[in-house]
Amino acid sequence: MSKIIRIGTRDSELALWQAKIVQSQLEHLGHKTTIVPVKSTGDLVLDKPLYELGITGIFTRTLDIAMLNHDIDIAVHSLKDVPTVLPKGIVQAAVLKRGNVNDTLVFKDNEEFLGAKEAIVATGSLRRRAQWLNRFPTHTIVDLRGNVNSRLQKLEGHEDWNGAIFAAAGIGRIGIRPEEAINLDWMIPAPAQGAIMITALEDDEETRTACAELNHEETEICTTIEREFLNKLEGGCTAPIGALAYIKDEEVNFKGVLLSVDGTKKIDVTRVKKLGEHNDLAQYCADFIIERGGKRLMDIIRQSDKKTNVYSTKSFTEDQRLLFHEKVVADSSDFIKISLNRIHPRFLKNEIQNVVITSKNVVESLITNYSAVELQFKNIYCVGRRTKRLIEKRIGKVTHFENNAKRLAEYLVDFIEGTEVTYFCSDIRLDALPTILAENHIKVNEVEAYQTKYDGIKVDDSVESVMFYSPSTVEGFVQKNDAEVIAFCIGETTANEASKHFKDVRIAKVPTVESVIELVNEYYI
Repeated sequence: MSKIIRIGTRDSELALWQAKIVQSQLEHLGHKTTIVPVKSTGDLVLDKPLYELGITGIFTRTLDIAMLNHDIDIAVHSLKDVPTVLPKGIVQAAVLKRGNVNDTLVFKDNEEFLGAKEAIVATGSLRRRAQWLNRFPTHTIVDLRGNVNSRLQKLEGHEDWNGAIFAAAGIGRIGIRPEEAINLDWMIPAPAQGAIMITALEDDEETRTACAELNHEETEICTTIEREFLNKLEGGCTAPIGALAYIKDEEVNFKGVLLSVDGTKKIDVTRVKKLGEHNDLAQYCADFIIERGGKRLMDIIRQSDKKTNVYSTKSFTEDQRLLFHEKVVADSSDFIKISLNRIHPRFLKNEIQNVVITSKNVVESLITNYSAVELQFKNIYCVGRRTKRLIEKRIGKVTHFENNAKRLAEYLVDFIEGTEVTYFCSDIRLDALPTILAENHIKVNEVEAYQTKYDGIKVDDSVESVMFYSPSTVEGFVQKNDAEVIAFCIGETTANEASKHFKDVRIAKVPTVESVIELVNEYYI
């Protein structure tokens, strides 16, 4: 084919390794390629809501959106992370030959703790947790999140941890598997563990044909059975489910398991079918599990008490709720209420040379009071990409924007035309912009475009992290709560305010709600 195939991938070390394997194989076959790391969902736009397209997977969502936006031609995934139902318009184009399917135990000192009554093992996987506790019921499981490298570092940093569980393929592929690590061949892996999948657009026949050359038929058969088994059992519920199929002597061997979250209950199944007669294998094994108590066990898992662990100080839209990882139990409400002011005509009698806008609320106030023709501003300076878009859509061209108020103030000190600005703002101002400008002899004419009212609530004790979107939301939270939480912040100005109250403050990559959600997800996986 003549076109260059754009290979989409997440930007982690493992994801890039997998993308380069696909690139190498495609180029070996004579295809031209380029790798496109896709970092954030923040600036990706779709014409339809995510739920209408069936976009659900936390590890795959960003790449799905990029593909539907035609920013990439194919996406490379760890198949175990891909939802069993793909979004509309996206299909499985190929599955590469499978790597090591096993889970692997990495231990700190030695493996003698396996025979001890008490031990501490780390994993963030429900499936691994349940199977470990089923085999070692007196051991303690602690949560472990992050990418492969950071999880290994956390293991080293906790003196009381005895070991941690990883996917053998993951730590093996990027060359960081410790020599003393051991495969847990008794632990049934996640469906499709160890396999790399390529997706493409259903109507892109040229690209799908190129990818089909990489498909490994045996791996495709086995992973399809495992994922179908998962789909039949799961029903939209996250549960400790393991599945493994392999082909030997022209026979498909399958074993699957469903456990309770605490590992005290276990229902497993094994079955062998001749290759070619295996089409009902997943359905038979899922039914076997369900009929032997699996349905009741799944109901218990679904109904288990999930306490809120993340709270947002701004109400979510339905699309935003769908972006959270399964481990995040999020709730939200508006911790500040906005009331738009009437802006007196005297402030707009003549063309204003320099206008500063730091919030979309200001834009709403201005266009509520006046038409675009009446808003005669020579230079408009603003904070935030979305605020910029709204201004240029409803008022006029933006001269310059920055991602936070402090940077905008610093820019104005160096590049402003004249020595005076009109700052449309709230009655509550927690950013440093007016102070920085005044200290540099720039006159600031403040016009209250809206009022901010604190309307926070006392959150549950189960909440361990909070999402903040402005300094005012931080203030609204601390007025009602004194708990130490992780503060996930939309930008630096918000983070500066949060750092006055919390020890662990984290800033999103781009100043959008979606990027803050992505930051939360990165922590909880």
